[in-house]
Amino acid sequence: MTTNRKNIAILSFAMIVAMLGFGMVVPIFPFYVERMGASGDDLGFLIATAALTQLLFSPVWGSVSDRIGRRPVLVTGMAGSSLTLLLFGLSTQLWMLYVARALSGILSSATFPAAMAYISDSTAEQDRGGGIGIVSAAAWLGLIIGPGVGGWLAGDSISRPFFIGAGLSLVATLLLFLVPESLSREARQPSAGQARTSLPIGQMWRTVRRIVWSPAGVLLLMAFLLGFGLTGFQGIFGMFALKKFNYGPQQVGVLLTAIGIVATLAQAGLTGPLTRRWGEASLIKACLLASAIGFVSLVLANSYAALLITTGFFELSKTLLRPAVAALTSKQVTVGHGTAMGLNNAFMSLGQIVGPIWSGYMLDVNVDYPFLSSAALVFAGFLISLVWVSQDRKSNLL
Repeated sequence: MTTNRKNIAILSFAMIVAMLGFGMVVPIFPFYVERMGASGDDLGFLIATAALTQLLFSPVWGSVSDRIGRRPVLVTGMAGSSLTLLLFGLSTQLWMLYVARALSGILSSATFPAAMAYISDSTAEQDRGGGIGIVSAAAWLGLIIGPGVGGWLAGDSISRPFFIGAGLSLVATLLLFLVPESLSREARQPSAGQARTSLPIGQMWRTVRRIVWSPAGVLLLMAFLLGFGLTGFQGIFGMFALKKFNYGPQQVGVLLTAIGIVATLAQAGLTGPLTRRWGEASLIKACLLASAIGFVSLVLANSYAALLITTGFFELSKTLLRPAVAALTSKQVTVGHGTAMGLNNAFMSLGQIVGPIWSGYMLDVNVDYPFLSSAALVFAGFLISLVWVSQDRKSNLL
């Protein structure tokens, strides 16, 4: 089935809005927590709450989309984003933020795996990497501009960004009704017997036990490394730049915004051509090696220009890695694309939980250790990929 440009455009808009809402929360959360008399620990737990619920519910939503279709899950995810942003804006006590944050992880985790599964259903194999790259780039764009937009909108009212985000999410929800269902009724998995004998969470842990030899399992390890590396870097980069270079928030913000935009455009423009030329397996190996080199280069950078170049190199390798891993996973899993994409998202969420915790701990030991230890871990993943990641292997996750 050929790629439908209108559907890709709507899905891309939905991903921009979803990640924009997520990004807008980042600069506002500390003020919200402080206003309610909470501590830094509460801020940390609030951030972790959404990552944990995403980890638990991403595979559930992926499996549900295999049973009832992609569009209902996409609509549920976007409507959930609108609802939770509205709850954030209306919150007056700390427990309300916890509820909103937990619901945000539960409901919004439906969007990305269902969107990736939709692309897997509706594109030919040779075009799949490019389609996933475009939608992934849209998500990155929303995440990049979200903090800036949120900080700007919160100038007069700290609640305003949440209400505007809720409205945009509602518009995206309505637009998703224009997207036709991609999974035919004949291709859907029966829900009765399977729901009783093969719970999505059980599938995830069985995949963990098979990770050392299953081709699809190894790709989930790659997804974990992606989440670990990206959030580990993003979580401590500002403090790293302050301690090592005495850079302030403005310098760090300009740097991250510039490289984020460049990396997003590169992902949209390069993923398709590179995967068609080399294949996803080769691209995954190249990106893992480049990421390890990028971590070491960050430690060796000795000027703002050098830091800009090395950080851009690192970010580019990571942004190209995500669609390559997702596309190869969808090709190697013979049934259950929704479950596969849900598991992919869940393992990346697990990395997003572990990465900042590990990097923060290592930063207290030595300013360079977070990046050096992450380089060693990613390089180990590269060595594993040389043996286990192949373009043509097939697996059944169900």
